[in-house]
Amino acid sequence: MFFGFLRANIVVLNGLTHNYKVENGQVYKGKIAVENTDNKPQNVKIFLQDFTYLADGSISYTAPNSNDKTNAGWIKLNTNLVTLKAKEKTEIYYEIKVPDKVSQAGSYWSVIIVEPVEDIKPNDSKDGINITSVIRYAIQVITDYDSEKAKPELKFEGVKIDKEDGRQILKIAIANNGNLYCKTIAAIEIYNRKNEQKIGNFTSQAMGLLPKTSKSFYIDISKMPPDTYNAVIIATDENENAFAINVELEIKND
Repeated sequence: MFFGFLRANIVVLNGLTHNYKVENGQVYKGKIAVENTDNKPQNVKIFLQDFTYLADGSISYTAPNSNDKTNAGWIKLNTNLVTLKAKEKTEIYYEIKVPDKVSQAGSYWSVIIVEPVEDIKPNDSKDGINITSVIRYAIQVITDYDSEKAKPELKFEGVKIDKEDGRQILKIAIANNGNLYCKTIAAIEIYNRKNEQKIGNFTSQAMGLLPKTSKSFYIDISKMPPDTYNAVIIATDENENAFAINVELEIKND
């Protein structure tokens, strides 16, 4: 049987995370800009889902309103299907209507899925069918209600070193046990065990952390020679709230 794999050429132009500070009973409007970069028309379906993720890399997409912190019921899409001509750009609009009374301060979220519609067609030249792979986008719509009364609460869940492509990569699992979305950066300060002098300082890329989720933050520490060190690992959000732990760091040759 012959299987053909093609990549759909739909691109989201204005980011995969849309944040709003919201108030009771108010209406907010947003849009998703998409482009068909292909030389042929493309159908695209648009729909809502709830989702969450964990530091082990797992991501769960579930039906709208299955998450107790969902805002899927607040969001109305202006369409569920668009057809883009070759090289055409368009905008998909959505409206967020916040309930008159939100029960708890903090972040509420869901995702708008933008997914090209690909047909499964018989293959004329060979026995079997062509199966087309589909690239789908999940645009996070995060609404922060009464955020002054909510806060993230970062917790370290695990620290390990893996060797990848000849590099020593420190992987730090961090969970947000609070009720507010935050942008998080992980950093490590490395000290000589004998004289306690700082000999290294490395930082991860910033990543968003939704409430009750976790992610692995990667830091390349390949510049450090094999040895055992004292270290401080620090997680910081965009408001400079910091959470730290002391660890013994063993960097091996192999």
